[in-house]
Amino acid sequence: MVSFRSVRRTSGRGMALLDSAFQRHEATRVVTITRRLEFDAGHRIPHHANQCRHLHGHRYALEITVVGALVEVDGAPDQAMVADFSEVKAIASRTVVEAWDHAFLAWKHDRPVIDFLATLPGHRTVEFEQPPTAEHLAATAFDLLQAALAERYGSRVALSRVRLYETPNAWADAGPGSR
Repeated sequence: MVSFRSVRRTSGRGMALLDSAFQRHEATRVVTITRRLEFDAGHRIPHHANQCRHLHGHRYALEITVVGALVEVDGAPDQAMVADFSEVKAIASRTVVEAWDHAFLAWKHDRPVIDFLATLPGHRTVEFEQPPTAEHLAATAFDLLQAALAERYGSRVALSRVRLYETPNAWADAGPGSR
């Protein structure tokens, strides 16, 4: 297979300046990657004017988009990657999905529901500072994942966006400064 760089290098003496510019650009190039995970959870929005005030559940999809430079260390396991997709998945699973999957996501002031769920042996309830709308869940996931990714990658990789699908046709995006 012929790479783009090798094609340009064999194209003649006039390409040397382009090749030099390409190398400078390549050294600063950033790439975004996105990993998608799915989980099931129940919730309700207590003061909602329509159906969402009732107990119900969703098959949520969580997309985590990170941005960073490609790893340029020859022989590194993540060479030519921003981050290993399986590592991003593992971080998101530990940080968000394991806690929220098959749990009831409740607003801490929704006492009738929280008190009822507390009577169910072994039931998992996750309490939030605000009603568990798609927007609030996306912003919360962003905050949790931003800290976890920074712990793993430092400043080499940054969380760019969290997209939380509540249904296939309805989602919320959270990014830096979304709070």
